[in-house]
Amino acid sequence: MNKTNPCLAAAFSALAIASSAHAVADAATANLQKNAYFGAVHVHTNYSFDAFTNGAKTGPAEAYQWAQGKTIAGGGGGPDLTINTPLDFYAVSDHAEWMGVFKEMANPDSPLSKNPVAPAITSKDPNTAMQAFAKILRDYSMGNGDPTLNDPALNKSVWADIVKTADDYYQPGRFTTFPAFEWSANPEMRNLHRVVVFQNSKSLPDTVLSSFDSNDPETLWAWMDELRGKGATLFAIPHNANASDGMMFSLQTFAGEPLNDAYIETRQRNEPLYEITQIKGTSETHPDLSPNDPFAGFEQWDYTLSADSLRPKHRKGSFARQALLDGISLMADGKGNPFHYGFIGDSDTHNSAASNEEDNYSGKFGIENNPRHRLNGAKGQPPGQVQQVREFSSGGLAGVWAEENTREAIYAAMARRETFGTTGPHIKVRLFGGWDFSNDDIASPDYAARGYARGVPMGGNLSRATQGAAPTLMLSAVKDPKSGNLDRAQIIKGWVDASGKQHEKIYDVAWSGDRKPDAKGMLPAIGSTVNIKKATYTNTIGSTQLSALWKDPDFDPTQQAFYYLRVLEIPTPRWSTRDAAKLGVEIPDGLAASVQERAYSSPIWYTP
Repeated sequence: MNKTNPCLAAAFSALAIASSAHAVADAATANLQKNAYFGAVHVHTNYSFDAFTNGAKTGPAEAYQWAQGKTIAGGGGGPDLTINTPLDFYAVSDHAEWMGVFKEMANPDSPLSKNPVAPAITSKDPNTAMQAFAKILRDYSMGNGDPTLNDPALNKSVWADIVKTADDYYQPGRFTTFPAFEWSANPEMRNLHRVVVFQNSKSLPDTVLSSFDSNDPETLWAWMDELRGKGATLFAIPHNANASDGMMFSLQTFAGEPLNDAYIETRQRNEPLYEITQIKGTSETHPDLSPNDPFAGFEQWDYTLSADSLRPKHRKGSFARQALLDGISLMADGKGNPFHYGFIGDSDTHNSAASNEEDNYSGKFGIENNPRHRLNGAKGQPPGQVQQVREFSSGGLAGVWAEENTREAIYAAMARRETFGTTGPHIKVRLFGGWDFSNDDIASPDYAARGYARGVPMGGNLSRATQGAAPTLMLSAVKDPKSGNLDRAQIIKGWVDASGKQHEKIYDVAWSGDRKPDAKGMLPAIGSTVNIKKATYTNTIGSTQLSALWKDPDFDPTQQAFYYLRVLEIPTPRWSTRDAAKLGVEIPDGLAASVQERAYSSPIWYTP
């Protein structure tokens, strides 16, 4: 189906209203068909060592204020920060490593202010502070961390403040917060970072685990399991596999051993979600891995986590779609699936404000909070570092389908993988899988109830195929009212054949306008209304909503498979194009003038 018919339009208009991400709901009146809520759990403030040295002026309280629509200080010689569309949930997740230490160096009464690196770290010259930070990061990543920078007592005090602030700003039914931190292993500049999210502040540790003693994620998982045994409720979310140089989704352990059952079960238990898009790029897939996917090259931030513009060498192990394929290959071999991940988007801001809005972009770091610095860098800054900043994306958003806006409901949605990720806009996407859905089901105002009753939502598992049946997916997408219209909705399928060979295929299943696939089945591009010089666009093309009932035409009940939904907007100006227009300069080389923002549902897996 390539258009939404009048009945479906009415149904999804009702859906858009019923699932408004910002409707104020009484926590006691839960919607059993669930609402879409948007937020971020990957947020750094001036308690993070790299945030403070790069200009962050604000802490956890201001971060929560910003997410609710209040104005906070921006720093960097730029404007104050105010979000255009407030969020439903938010979590400050500052780095465990040196938590609060660099900020404390600015306190003249603190012994840390006498540390030899303190004058550079607290320098008013951004380049001096950044160079000091870069050296510390470089040394740490190569296993040469400076022990004089560690302060366990301060870490404990700062963590207590982060938890208390999250509790203070939690408003059940209106705005949800979570205690959280980031475990930031970075062996040889390769990203193995995880954000650790707690459901609430019960049974929390006095201090959090850093990667100083071990870069092995199994160390983190063992610590998490120990806390779980003491009554805590928590999970970890890995991110930026694109910067891991093949390590994040490796088919070996950190120690180089084959993946065994205990490893697979432990990873599954502790990591239900993967952050598929954020400021440091989108790691769905790469053109080298998916050469037949015309949209595979979106926002590829192709660097490791260094201050030296280093490039990764390995694609396998660095992208989510390949990890999904490797996971079902292991399943086909009779093993478990270590990469059974649902998807979210997120921020990774290092300035309290998530910066997910392309037309309201303020950069990753405080020093980038003005367009001239973002595009041109500072005097004396190496060109490679300037280009890294230019290639930062606007942040993404985490989307969940939950009964109400509370810690319990949103955490449960994330734990069961009923989630989706967007590259910034508030696009609502939904996906159900079953064996006998019909057009009557998807056209019905209670289509979600039918989806839950006779199928599984995104993040779920299908099995026991009915004789002669094939998976049937009900999908829907509703645009962000403040962003671009929708271009198309696609199902991404991956499967493993009887010989063990991996396959992937992209199906265009719903689209705007009267376009028709060509002889090769390719849907023509929607075109563009972007005025590059003025950095504007119009919504004269595209649709406000898309939906479809899709039955897998290539189904083999003996083969492991997964399906997820990808929805694309029409082209809109990239943040760098908007900055160039604001400054009256040309767009720097190597940057796309426009982007097609998008959303990704969590997969649905089929197991024979």
